[in-house]
Amino acid sequence: MRVTLFLGCNIPARVPQYQDAAKAVCDKLGIELAFVEEFQCCGYPSRSIDEFAFLLSSARNLALAKREGNDLMVLCKCCFGSLKMAQHQLSTDKALIEKVNQILNREGLSYTDDVCVKHFLSILHEEIGIKTLKSHIQTKYKKLNIAASVGCHALRPAKVTQFDSPAVPAMFDDLVKLTGAKAVDWSKKSECCGAPLLGINDDLSRQIMETKLANALENSAHFIAVACPYSFLQFDRFQTRIARQHNNRPVLAPVLYPQLLGLAMGIDPERLGFSHHMADIDSLTSYLPPIEGETQEISHD
Repeated sequence: MRVTLFLGCNIPARVPQYQDAAKAVCDKLGIELAFVEEFQCCGYPSRSIDEFAFLLSSARNLALAKREGNDLMVLCKCCFGSLKMAQHQLSTDKALIEKVNQILNREGLSYTDDVCVKHFLSILHEEIGIKTLKSHIQTKYKKLNIAASVGCHALRPAKVTQFDSPAVPAMFDDLVKLTGAKAVDWSKKSECCGAPLLGINDDLSRQIMETKLANALENSAHFIAVACPYSFLQFDRFQTRIARQHNNRPVLAPVLYPQLLGLAMGIDPERLGFSHHMADIDSLTSYLPPIEGETQEISHD
């Protein structure tokens, strides 16, 4: 299986471990990744300010993906939602497509509405499949409770993203369970993490985050699993910084899903990028029996 990988802006600059862990998992699963150096911002930051700039940015990325001839695999939930929304809006407006292509043609590009955009989790769940994923598990977690934070940009609007049920999302829980961990049932799993408000209204962003984390803790979660760089930064950096400002109160550490899966697949923790985390996740390995007598440790050297 070959896909073109879309990283967006945040992952290379601020969450490189997401790319590293996803690549390590894809290597194990035989998923070949194609890279396009010309990819740029998905347009998400300008979506509420200049709609045409947002559409043009997304359309350019989709035109570049079309040139590669593969499905487009996206790691960021915000990028995924933006690219899907751009496709939806452009599909209903031929005049808008012509306006976009007038600009793209200057680079020898042309937007066509036939690029298949998929999130990393969807590819694992639907293309690879639970049965195949289970066959790659080398050791399962024991007595580990995970709160899977689904990510609102991938869920809504459902008719556009076609990712999972916005009312009863199950995909992420399925992927957590195959590692042996328990996916806790918590009411806030599909709600916003507060990251879009960070830098605009930090107090409200913090309140949203803390409400979500409190709900996860109430349901006995040991870690919160994410598959979006925005959510990761919210739970890792912002939460840790606030905790330090308030007498080091407890932090519910985030783990990126390919890291959670990668450890269970026997991938070296160094390849999964745990040293980039601010929140302490050393205890994660205590829930994972060693593989055939091996001892696994996360190094922060």
